[in-house]
Order: sequence, then C-alpha cells, then structure tokens
Amino acid sequence: EIMPSLVGSEMCIRDRFNLGDFVLDNIVTIIFWVFIILGLALAKSVTFNWFLTELSNRFYRNAFLVLSLIIPVIAGLGLNFGIVVGAIAGQLAIILVRYYYIGGFGGFLLCMLIALPIAMLFGWLTGTLYNKTRGQEMIASLIVGYFGTGIYMFIVLFLIGGVIPVQPDHPIILPGGVGIRMTVDMDTIKYALEGIWQIPFATFMVAASALVVLYLVWSQYIRKLKPGQARLSNFKFALYAAIAVVILAVFAYQAATKGRLTMVRKVPMGTVIMIVLLAVFTKWIMTTKLGQDFRACGQNQYIAESNGINVDRTRIIATIISTVLAAWGQIIYIQNIGTLNVYTAHNQIGLFSVAAILVGGASVNKATVSQAIMGTLLFHSMFILSPEIGQAVFGQAILGEYFRTFMVYGVIGLSLGLYVWKANKQSKLTLEPRVAENARDQVINSGTTR
Repeated sequence: EIMPSLVGSEMCIRDRFNLGDFVLDNIVTIIFWVFIILGLALAKSVTFNWFLTELSNRFYRNAFLVLSLIIPVIAGLGLNFGIVVGAIAGQLAIILVRYYYIGGFGGFLLCMLIALPIAMLFGWLTGTLYNKTRGQEMIASLIVGYFGTGIYMFIVLFLIGGVIPVQPDHPIILPGGVGIRMTVDMDTIKYALEGIWQIPFATFMVAASALVVLYLVWSQYIRKLKPGQARLSNFKFALYAAIAVVILAVFAYQAATKGRLTMVRKVPMGTVIMIVLLAVFTKWIMTTKLGQDFRACGQNQYIAESNGINVDRTRIIATIISTVLAAWGQIIYIQNIGTLNVYTAHNQIGLFSVAAILVGGASVNKATVSQAIMGTLLFHSMFILSPEIGQAVFGQAILGEYFRTFMVYGVIGLSLGLYVWKANKQSKLTLEPRVAENARDQVINSGTTR
C-alpha cells in the first residue's frame, strides 16, 4: 500500500507503514533478532569484540554464496538448493590448481577461471532440468545437489588415479594412487584474497555507516523516482538512519579512544570489494533487458511467454549465473578456511545459504541484496551464540549444537509455510469477488426460470 506525498514541487510515492504487515512479513527476522539479543545477555563469557570478530569472519566467507541465490528467486525458480553443484565446480578447480602446485593470488584467480566453464556446464544442465520440472524446482534442486555429490564422489574417489593418470606419490593423492585425500591444504592460496589489503574494523565501520547515511538521504529526498518506484516510509527511513548514525557514533568514539572494539580483526578489503561488486552487479542486471525478463518470468511465465520472452532460455541463464557465482563463492569460502575438506565441504552449502537468505526476510518469490546481507549476519550470529547459550543456560554446549540444526530446518519450514499461507490468502481474496458474482448469476437465472 502506498500513499502520495508532495516534496517541493514533485509528487512522489511513499510506502505506507503498517505494523501488522511489517511483523508478519519479517517474523523470521524478528525471531532471530530476539534470539541474538537474549543470547548476548545470557552468554556472559562472550565479549562483544570477540563476537564481532567471529561474525565478521563468517560473513566474509559466506556472503558471496548467499548473494548467489537472489537471481533465481527473482526469475521464478525459487530457492536454489542446487548451488551445491556450483560449489562442486569450485572444488574441482581447487583440486586441479593444487595438483600443479600453483599458489598465491595467481592460483586463486586461476581457480576462479577454471571453475567458470565447469560451473556454466553444470548450470546449463541444471537449468534444463528445472525447465522439465516446472513448478517443482526446489525439490528438483535438492535432488540435483545429491546427484551432483554422487558424480563428484565418483570422480575424486575412482576416476582420479583410476582413469585419469596422476602421480601416485603426489601429496593430495591417496597412498594407493587412486583418489584424493580427505583434506587438501590450500598452501599460499589461503588468505590470497584477504591478504591484499586490510584496514582497521572501527575505521571501516565509520566509513560504511557514513556512506549509508548519505545514501539514505539521497534516496529519500534527492533521487528522482522511476515509474513504479516508491520511497521508504518515514518510519523505515527514520529507523535505518538512526541505526546508521548510532553505529557511526559508537565506532568513531571507539576509534578515537582506542576502545575494545578496535581489537576486532581487520577488514579484508579484497573480500569486501568482491561482495560489493556482486551486490552492485545484482542491482545493475535487474535494470537491463535481461533483468526485466527475469522479473517477468518470476511474476507470470505465461504472460512473459506471450510478450515474446523465451522463458526457458531466461530461466537457464538465471541458473547458469547462480551456479557460476556459487562456484566463485565456494572458492572464496575455501581460501578463507585454508583447507579443503574434499568430501564434505560442499554438503551444507545449499541448506545454510537458503536458511540465511530466508532469515533476512526473503521468500520463495522475493529476495534483495539487503535481505541477503542481513540474513547472513543474523544466521551466523545464531551459529556463534548457540553453544554459548547452551553452556550458560543448561551447562552443556552440545545442546546449542542441536539448537543450530533445529533453527536451520525450522527457518526453512516456517518461511515456506508462511509463503504458502500468504499465497492461499491472496488467492482467496482474488476468488471471492468471482464467487459472489457467480452466486448472483445463479439467483437471477433461477428467478428467470420460475
């Protein structure tokens, strides 16, 4: 619901804030905010600077993967659990690069280059499958992940060394000369991206929050709106601006007084720039003809087809982009970890990334960059605090580990349930006028017959 407001001589459209709709649309996000606040209050052993260090580390290694989910959602493919096959493409590239002892930043770039054609092939195959299973893409994407894992296991366990010739005494090859070892050391590829340029965390937060304030002011009062665009409601603008100003003030004070928050790990600007570039790319592509095709396919495939859009081709392109981005995201993730767990590193990528974007407020048919970023922060905050809360409340950290699993599956289940409920409610509202009209016609016809 929107309302017009006059700013200067320009009539602009502004969102109207409704508390009930806001709570319903963001119930998962609100639950996580409450959990995190209670967790920080209960876990007395957790210092805030340690929490920020752990959270920032997890954010740097996972944000790229979560952002790779946005385009398929917009294109009507739903939550793409199939990014697992993209992660597999990235791991195959890493194995190849490490086999030839290529390290450093050059080795990292070579991993991304080699992963590109592999991920494009996997994305094309996956997108073709999605077109054959139209309407059941999320189930198909889960099966794709399991099937891809099976093929991957066959390659790294039997084909490498059994069919593909390798040096039997190579450090990454199993002693029998067939298959890859359980773990592969990344050597100098570790932190290859993150070691390029780092700045103090407090300085980064001051600069980032200042940019957010400037962007909010520009977007709310200066930017000219395009047809269909709406400015933030006054409540949302005031809320976002207040949060940014508070963060700016806190970290400016910490930087000036050398407070404890200056002890947070430095920000790896190489990784941050990669994340920002992906966010900008996602925003930009939606302004292009291809982006409009994505959106049209996501809203109604039949209308998109009637308007001359090749729906099947558009959906395949969206899947290829997501798969390539997931492959690159997995490479960023592994270089941050420093060790490739050959047989398990990709297993939970799809599940955790989907849960993270849902925590940010996304749904099956709607996802934005801000939701992906917020979801990554909230989801991994829960991961950090769960064992600490289990230890503080029950005296057993293992209970927090169980709670993690419950929250992951619970978030996905709750979000999908809310999506179905809203869809059914909307369908009922749409059908009710037709039902009333049919009832009226029946009464008129019966009267005429008499």
